Amino acid sequence: MDSIHDDVAEFALLLTRLKERTDRSYAALARPLGIHASTLHRYCAGEAVPHDFAGIERFAALCGASPAERMELYRRWILAAAPRQRPRPSPARQAPAPHTTTSAVASVTPVSEAASAVSAGGSRSAVEAPEPISPAGQRPGSASPPSPRLHGGRPRRRAWRSMTLAASLVAALLGLTTSADGPPSASATAKGDGEPNRASVGTAPQAAPLTWTADSHTRGLNGCGEDYVLAKPPQQVPPPPHPEDIAAWATSQRAVHGGSTTVRITVQGRGSAAVVLEALYVRVVSHATPAAGRGSVYSLSDGCGAALIPRFFSVNLDAQQPRVRSMPGDDGAGKSIPAIDFPYQVSLQEPEVLVVSALNESCDCDWYLNLAWSSQGRTGTARIDDNGRPFRTIGTKGLPGYRYDRIYHQPGRWVPLPAANMTAGSGG
Repeated sequence: MDSIHDDVAEFALLLTRLKERTDRSYAALARPLGIHASTLHRYCAGEAVPHDFAGIERFAALCGASPAERMELYRRWILAAAPRQRPRPSPARQAPAPHTTTSAVASVTPVSEAASAVSAGGSRSAVEAPEPISPAGQRPGSASPPSPRLHGGRPRRRAWRSMTLAASLVAALLGLTTSADGPPSASATAKGDGEPNRASVGTAPQAAPLTWTADSHTRGLNGCGEDYVLAKPPQQVPPPPHPEDIAAWATSQRAVHGGSTTVRITVQGRGSAAVVLEALYVRVVSHATPAAGRGSVYSLSDGCGAALIPRFFSVNLDAQQPRVRSMPGDDGAGKSIPAIDFPYQVSLQEPEVLVVSALNESCDCDWYLNLAWSSQGRTGTARIDDNGRPFRTIGTKGLPGYRYDRIYHQPGRWVPLPAANMTAGSGG
């Protein structure tokens, strides 16, 4: 936890130093960013970490940060924000080690008999954690529970618990033996979308050595905002939300990504051991022609100048066999950030952020990503999706478009976009 606090403090310190270069108040700096002054103050005080980097990048530009300083700020933001993302537990959860006493350990011998009990009892005893043994026989006021009797007078429930302990310990021993002898067998290796093969009886499934989070409701690749398709007239569509509220806005309006979807994936190891990210694959599960009356395009872009574009991975969903391709970025000053293809390496202390930009013009596509990994002789894949559902991106070709104007129509309203702008493609 100390390292997490240190990363947040370092990020906040960089923000504070940038602000001190100017003579502007928090309110004056926050207004162009579209956030409240109190929110910016919390960022600089280390009390909160922004969900998205686009606003912070614009803050750095307002403060006159150099390209090198902006890159360092981006790196510090990754370290500060990654641990605060809620990790998604792997479907393969290893049973915790049972809490036993010396006498309880003695009751699980010989190992061969306990192994037979595991085989006869099926896979449930190897996966589920045993019930804790409560000191039912302890007398009021006694300092310690009485020593359990191994023969005679012992309740059948206590005997069943001892057998459960035996099964769990044997399963753990079998797992340790597998790790010591070399790479695990197919039953101990995560496959497909991270789900292990549970057909093998007596082998405890192993958790994937990494966690991940995915955010598909971002400010887009260049931080200017993305487009959404809604089956509503502009009079019924609320104004564009703050960046941290885009997901809630899209969900409440049943909005679908229009023309492009930018997904920011944060990957982190579970421990100090390195996890190699080998490759990223896209899987299109539905490729349909967009419906004629699907609605209009609403752009959440509020305009922006030169922005930092991190290196990213591009996917063309219109292709017959879409592939993930590594693309260069831009540091905001016209200097290219070289593209870096797989493999990547992550650990608990060194997370990595992968930005994926999926584009389409003529399909209504449902899709997800498979992230291939390897670590300490194990291999597997993690399915990256939208909370268990595929991502969805719909083409905007031929649809009317709107943007929100706060300058000529105060306090603001949706106004039509020129057809030329719609033909040029979506934001993000």
